[in-house]
Amino acid sequence: FNGSLWPLYLLMDLFMDPYGERVKSMFYHAYNNYLENAFPYDELRPLTCDGQDTWGRYCADLRFSVLTLWILGNVSEFQRVVNVLQEGVDFDIDVNASVFETNIRVVGGLLSAHLLSKRAGVEVEAGWPCSGPLLRMAEEVARKLLPAFWTPTGMPYGTVNLLHGVNPGETPVTCTAGVGTFIVEFATLSHLTGDPVFEDVARKALKALWKNRSEIGLVGNHIDVAAAKWVAQDAGIGAGVDSYFEYLVKGAILLQDEELMSMFLKYNKAIRNYTKFDDWYLWVQMYKGTVSMPVFQSLEAYWPGLQSLIGDIDHAMRTFLNYYTVWKQFGGLPEFYNIPQGYTVEKREGYPLRPELIESAMYLYRATRNPTLLELGRDAVESIEKISKVDCGFATIKDLRDHRLDNRMESFFLAETVKYLYLLFDPDNFIHNNGSNFDVVLTPYGECILGAGGYIFNTEAHPIDPAALHCCRKRKEEQWEVEDLMREFYSLKRSKKFTFKQTLDQRDGETRIPLLSCSSQPFNSKLAVLGQVFLDNT
Repeated sequence: FNGSLWPLYLLMDLFMDPYGERVKSMFYHAYNNYLENAFPYDELRPLTCDGQDTWGRYCADLRFSVLTLWILGNVSEFQRVVNVLQEGVDFDIDVNASVFETNIRVVGGLLSAHLLSKRAGVEVEAGWPCSGPLLRMAEEVARKLLPAFWTPTGMPYGTVNLLHGVNPGETPVTCTAGVGTFIVEFATLSHLTGDPVFEDVARKALKALWKNRSEIGLVGNHIDVAAAKWVAQDAGIGAGVDSYFEYLVKGAILLQDEELMSMFLKYNKAIRNYTKFDDWYLWVQMYKGTVSMPVFQSLEAYWPGLQSLIGDIDHAMRTFLNYYTVWKQFGGLPEFYNIPQGYTVEKREGYPLRPELIESAMYLYRATRNPTLLELGRDAVESIEKISKVDCGFATIKDLRDHRLDNRMESFFLAETVKYLYLLFDPDNFIHNNGSNFDVVLTPYGECILGAGGYIFNTEAHPIDPAALHCCRKRKEEQWEVEDLMREFYSLKRSKKFTFKQTLDQRDGETRIPLLSCSSQPFNSKLAVLGQVFLDNT
């Protein structure tokens, strides 16, 4: 080190924290026990060493954890599971499915696996990432969800039958998160397939919620999607609302969309004004702002990580430290914590190994390198191993007061909790790429860059490569624009002039306006349009 003293956080980043290897061991203890004792059931029951179906025999623990395998560096098992994903799955089944859960877990997982397949050495078909079996599966599932959005308001029903669509007697009451948690997956799907319907319905749902906020800028917990009337009027950042706010921010980043970010920032202002007290966030009445529940819910622990994404580090750290004190009090986060009393809420004393506080620690550590965040990670490893580990996996903690266990290991433990823990301790993981490494991929629409970093995690911790959204330009007007540019370019070769003209054009009986218009300029360097690069000596 040339005799100089390096900052501690730089030294940490040179080496994998030994706790990273312990996290790997945790994953394989749970994963291998699932394969040995529970497959092909959806989830492992770790106390009885068997399995149970919670998703209709979808092999949930296997399918939802596939991205964790790749992030942990197990390429061969990732490849094997991706092959399993492509076989024997029939979505034409008479099953009532949660629109929200099916989107974040199934559609999001398939899209993420599709986009990471080539990097992991999976053989991909010509035209990838604009085509592929996992992409087609994601599109098939998403199309089965579309009937849920056919409401007078554009806000979706909460449940849809995968074979018959929305049941005639389906309740119109849906939680806010169930309305506003689609833009990440559906916009990605639209950009990869060229079909705008997915992004369109997701945007319409987001805007409907925005339109129905209260005069003081808050949204409630449940809404009648047919009548646009709030049924539950508690406003907060936790269960029933959480991922709506998350997707405004992540959708804004993914799509570089100022409107979505503006919506969130206005919500954020109202949330601070009415729900924030001493760096805690309470539940209030959405129209009056009066406190209705002075509790902290464990699901709210995502909020500091979300604040870090908009650069609000100071507020994020203060709130994180509040939540961390609760963890240290119990060795985990109870589902509900009474803030004035400083203790658990009756019948909400459990900890099902949720990821949210660890997720926030990962984001904040990437932003600050504050060693307190690694301390939380180490505490999490110690607590989970000491309290929750059993011979056949890791069990849900039924009661944090006496550490009684429940015979269930939720699928999000492998899909999210372990993933965020490992990323917290692995500074060199490809997910943390700062843009210094990338792949150039040739698609039917030209060259595009993939794997440069900036991954957006959906709310189920499935990473989406934002660069992929620029690889598959299929809309007619964009194809026409490239054709026009090519004609202009070859005309330039003869005339040495290059001018975009504001003209109307007729094509296939349609009137259109060119998407781009620029002033006259010499063509003496390079022109990059829609992901394609044309050199002036071509």
